[in-house]
Amino acid sequence: KSTLDKTPPELASDLMDRGIVLTGGGALLRGLDERLRHETGMPVHISERPLQAVAEGSGKCVEEFEALEKVLISEPRR
Repeated sequence: KSTLDKTPPELASDLMDRGIVLTGGGALLRGLDERLRHETGMPVHISERPLQAVAEGSGKCVEEFEALEKVLISEPRR
């Protein structure tokens, strides 16, 4: 939820419209999509190729780094 709170408005509206896409090994955990759907009230989808999607998404983050910087870089922990 803290990441969603820091999301820029233009990205947040896309998330509300399209929902969250789970990728990576965590996407394979049974019931995680339902739990996140319940906690956030947003649509949650599992990627067709969750393990490959991590590499593809990392490349896209590098391409759009400035737009995503506030979401990708967190404040230091105390």
